[in-house]
Amino acid sequence: MAPISFREIGQQLATAFRMKTRPLAVYGSDVLPPGIPRLAEVNRCFAVSLYRMASDTKVSAIYLSADTSEGCCPGGLFHVGYIPVPDEIKYFVSTGRKDVRGGAAEYLKASPELIDRCSVAAGPIHPPGKYLVVQACDALPDPMPAVRSLCCFGTGEQIRNMAALIHFDRDDPFSPVIVPGGSACSTYITFPASLAENTPHDTAFMGPEDPTQNHSLPPEMMALGIPADMAVRMVKNLDSSFIVKRPQVAFPRHLEK
Repeated sequence: MAPISFREIGQQLATAFRMKTRPLAVYGSDVLPPGIPRLAEVNRCFAVSLYRMASDTKVSAIYLSADTSEGCCPGGLFHVGYIPVPDEIKYFVSTGRKDVRGGAAEYLKASPELIDRCSVAAGPIHPPGKYLVVQACDALPDPMPAVRSLCCFGTGEQIRNMAALIHFDRDDPFSPVIVPGGSACSTYITFPASLAENTPHDTAFMGPEDPTQNHSLPPEMMALGIPADMAVRMVKNLDSSFIVKRPQVAFPRHLEK
């Protein structure tokens, strides 16, 4: 039997989980795929660009590289490995410093030193190639690129169901799906694509828990970053699982009062 393509994997997941958004594939390339716009042509922010791609068919892919970084968020460039961590980020994300952005701060972490320790814990971040490409699964080219991970956006119900399917063939009740700290682009790309050296293996990442992205997502919308091998296994398990065998439980028409 021929291996299933990620176009088909994306289609099967979208159908099984009744998604109105498009699953996105993350991959690296040393040759720039033709006809794909640079990230900054869609939005400077990875997180905003990915949700736009997933929810609208006008843009089907974006790319980023170290030499096409103009107009892109420095945090995003760091989180996919194209630049070292900018020193100002640890102050801006935590409690601020007068000479950094006029003292503006996001107060997402208790101290700049804690940001440093989190970066060490994640490990060095390595880009997947000269170019990082995020592309809707239904637009993936032939020959099929080496997809590293998928990013799926869905309602709370859809993402809960996806997490349950991930647990379907796992004996560990704790670690198959986790909510990581940090930026939305880490949840969407960095961790599921294993760009950070210390990323736990065979783990999906739910979120984002980054409140600075609440402006870009509807309140009911969540995301799940899924390593490629896990996405393959999810599709193989569909017919044996509650999704196919008990769809009325996964997607009840009316919640009990």
